Amino acid sequence: MSATDSRNIQNLPPPWLREKVEITLPQAPSNSKPHADFQTIIAQNTLSVKEQPSVFLAGSIEMGKAIQWQNNMTDHLKHAAVTVLNPRCGNWDPNTVSDISDPTFRGQVEWELEAMNKATVIAMYLDENTVSPISLLELGLFATSGKLVVCCPKAFWRKGNVQVMAKAYGFSLLETYEEFLPVVKERLGIKTE
Repeated sequence: MSATDSRNIQNLPPPWLREKVEITLPQAPSNSKPHADFQTIIAQNTLSVKEQPSVFLAGSIEMGKAIQWQNNMTDHLKHAAVTVLNPRCGNWDPNTVSDISDPTFRGQVEWELEAMNKATVIAMYLDENTVSPISLLELGLFATSGKLVVCCPKAFWRKGNVQVMAKAYGFSLLETYEEFLPVVKERLGIKTE
């Protein structure tokens, strides 16, 4: 990328001031039967993680803005003996208060922290249509864990910060979902085509 291209990307308006970018994810093989030991644990369910590789699906989750990449990643992993820890629950109450006194909110945050600590790999996708402050907080929290694989598209509004952290702490940083997916699989010990 040339210096001019880099400046143009850095000068993009933040996501709340620009049109939403349509993102298309690669389809998982439709004939893929789930592995007998494949396991998915959705947010706030008991974290009874099997003794096998596991991945926490961190990253952009802003309702109505972020692509629901978690289901796509799960479909790509279901043919292997892995556990997927998915923080996106399908029935999030929009009236939940972002305060420790709200039991639903507190339970979600505590579940996510425990799941990230238990996970073998933390796969983080930063959607360019979002701000993702909590994802950036989690990125900082786990930057030195050796668990992170991060996908940060060119147009993500804080890509430069993520790049500097990746260089400083040595976590995997990919620019496209197509690059991200095989690296996550490799880190989980899944052979890729």
